[in-house]
Amino acid sequence: MQETYRLSDPSAVKSLLARHGFTFSKSLGQNFLINPSVCPRMAEECGAGPGTGVLEVGPGIGVLTVELAKRAEKVVSIELDKRLLPVLHETLGNHPNAKVVNDDVLKVDLQRLLQEEFAGMDVVVCANLPYYITSPVIMRLLEERLPIRALTVMVQKEAAQRLCAPPGTRACGAVSVAVQYYAEPRVLFQVSRGSFLPPPNVDSTVIRLDVREQPPIYVPDERRFFALVKAAFGQRRKTILNAVSAGLSVPKEQVSNACTTAGISPTARAEQLSMEQLAALCCAIESK
Repeated sequence: MQETYRLSDPSAVKSLLARHGFTFSKSLGQNFLINPSVCPRMAEECGAGPGTGVLEVGPGIGVLTVELAKRAEKVVSIELDKRLLPVLHETLGNHPNAKVVNDDVLKVDLQRLLQEEFAGMDVVVCANLPYYITSPVIMRLLEERLPIRALTVMVQKEAAQRLCAPPGTRACGAVSVAVQYYAEPRVLFQVSRGSFLPPPNVDSTVIRLDVREQPPIYVPDERRFFALVKAAFGQRRKTILNAVSAGLSVPKEQVSNACTTAGISPTARAEQLSMEQLAALCCAIESK
């Protein structure tokens, strides 16, 4: 049995993977954590504990999974790469409360999975997300309004800044507004590129998104609101008047009148507007 602590030893990890004939896949963004201090901290910060179920995405060789299994009632890890299943069978052998599901997190029925695996438990998400699917995974977990209390995820440093940027700031984008609508995001700690095998070309950041019971604003039609947000940030250098008019195919005069109604300067840019202002603009356009 592979000893838990050795999963942070590069030579032991390489030996483990070689024994299973495993080679890293660039297309799957595989970079395995080997920094021994990161995973225990993530497991603590995510809220794993007695009576808690943890959903993990992309367990890799199980180094974070082991730390979660030590603390939580049950851990279910979704792993796309079949080649890692025998590796995980070995590394998780001492943790019967850890289960691996071979599936695609973007396609699996998450509502059903959570219901079947975590009945009666408080559920959190904890994951070292592959960089190439960071935003799609986070948005799926939030948009489906799953019975999840919080998401604690490691992402690329620049993605963390974007995901946690408050509306009305330069770093804010469409995904920032969406995250703030569904959750309260905060940065927890930084992780250097040297913490991984193989090391990626960027540093990482662990963030936590506490899911809101209710959005901070009221919008009558979420689909239309997010269409406006996407249009507004789709051409960041354009004024809100030009970006929204082009993005939604709405006459400029209608957008201009809506800006007046919402108390927004038509020459403002999306990054200067609060979520309340974006919602007011959306309602004003709909009523024109």
